[in-house]
This record gives sequence, C-alpha cells and structure tokens, in this order.
Amino acid sequence: MTEPAIHEITATPEDARQRLDMVLVRHLPHLSRSKIQALVKSGRVTLRGEAVRNNDEVHDGDLFRIEEEPPKPPAGARPEDIPLEILHEDADLLVVNKPAGMVVHIGAGHEEGTLVNALLHHGAGLSSGSEEHRPGIVHRLDKETSGCIVVAKNDRTHAALSAQFADRQVKKTYLAIIRGVPRHTKGTIDLAIGRHPVQRQKMTPRRAPSGRDAVTDYELLATRDGWALVACMPRTGRTHQIRVHLQHLGHPIAGDPLYGKRSDFARHLLHAWRLEFAHPSTGETIRCEAPLPEDFGLVPLPSGKATSRA
Repeated sequence: MTEPAIHEITATPEDARQRLDMVLVRHLPHLSRSKIQALVKSGRVTLRGEAVRNNDEVHDGDLFRIEEEPPKPPAGARPEDIPLEILHEDADLLVVNKPAGMVVHIGAGHEEGTLVNALLHHGAGLSSGSEEHRPGIVHRLDKETSGCIVVAKNDRTHAALSAQFADRQVKKTYLAIIRGVPRHTKGTIDLAIGRHPVQRQKMTPRRAPSGRDAVTDYELLATRDGWALVACMPRTGRTHQIRVHLQHLGHPIAGDPLYGKRSDFARHLLHAWRLEFAHPSTGETIRCEAPLPEDFGLVPLPSGKATSRA
C-alpha cells in the first residue's frame, strides 16, 4: 500500500493572522480547500504535536505537520485494459497521448473507459490527486481534445507539477484547424472568460469579477481552401480557453458544435501537441510531442509556415 504523504509547512509573515485552512491551501495547491478542511477535522494536521482547527489563527513561524490520507481508487473506478500511448515515463510521472473521445476522469455518466480507468490498469501507482475521483490527474483535456497530458505517480510530484501550472511555468502548444484565415500570421488574444449565464456548459467572454483573465498566443502555420492550421500557446489555463478565443477571433475550430459548427467532423479538431515542463525531482526539461491524429487529415493542409498577411 502507498504510504501517506507528509508535509511540513512553516508559516511566513504573510500568513500571520489568517485562518489555518486558507494558509494551507496556498502552501499545498494540489489540495482543495474541502480536502484540507477534512484533513484538519480528522486530526491529520498538527502544530507542536497537537490537533488544530480550520479557523485557528496562524502565527509567523508556526510549523504544521500535514499527513495526507493514502491514495485510494475513486469510488466506482476500476482498472480497465485500455491501451495507452505513453510518450514519457519514469518513477515520478508519465505523459500520455490521450486519444480524442476519452474522458479524463470518472464522473456522473463516465464510470468506464476513462483515462483514470486505463491508468489504474497500467499499475504504475498514482498520486491521490486534487479530488478523490482524479488520482494522478494534474490537469485535464476536454473529452474531444487529443494529445499530451501529464500524470503524477506520487503526491510530492503532483504538488510540484500543480505549482508549475499555477505559476504558468508549463509551456503548452496546441494545434487546431480553424475555419477561415486570420488576418495576421501571429497575434495574442487577451480576453477574460467566464461561465455563460444561461448556457452553463459554455464559456463566454466576461469582464471581472465574473470573468477570469485568459491569454492565448497564436501563430498561423498553413492555409488551404478556406481552412487554416494554427498553433496556440495559452499562457493561462481556463476552461475552453482556446475554443472561446478562436471563436472570438472569428475563426472557430473545425467540428466544434459548442462554439462553431459540427459539419462533417466527428469532433473539434484541437490537439495538445507539445508539453514542456521541469521535472520535479531532477530539474530536467521534459518535452513531449504527441503525433497528429488521423482525423487531422480530413482537412489536408500543406506543410510549412504560412506567408504573412499582416
């Protein structure tokens, strides 16, 4: 059985006079506030050997010991013999090329066939995750989006990778086929987005405070017959960010029924092509590329950079 992860957190001057649970959430970004509160209530968080309470006031220099519960398979999840295309694997993590159509983690209506089910069968061991039904899952991709996704095998690695994502240190490059040709070959879309007030499955441009900042750099790579291949480099990681930003640009992703039109495509043609981050244990740069899936050939485009239209 996997041993519980132990963390020791020393409060800083900035933490002083704040609630304990809020302080721990900042220091342990891979854990949700509800998970932190549950650990405190169960006596797994101590100060000088004594149990604490969530609303305790923190003082500068306080040394807290946090014992996470040993990771366990989420309720309803079971290992399934589903093939995985592994792009990188070591003792701490693995990077998988997720196929289009695969849900990342289990949830209502998705108890089978998910990436989590496949990972449990892979048998490499997984971190406890930020939520019970998401062991190993540091970030996510939409069901229809294919490509690179990193998975943590232990809680230390999970915390470090989560921090890199939160600090925007992970470099992500997506490839998308879009309708029409952007006016400029390169650009930046800086547009806050939030949940649509009526269509709750959609995101939409929204100003603060309901909208959250979202920035995407893009580059035009190739064009043909009214279609274009673009590389998108999101600086932030908001839900549906690239899909909303490209729609706002006037060029929705091919096959996207939520922000464009499904037409003759089985899914939206968005692919997490490249992922680059620092290995939490070694500091080595890990750079993975996921080969383009076959359905990108439904819109044949010439290779090479597009010529400038600026």
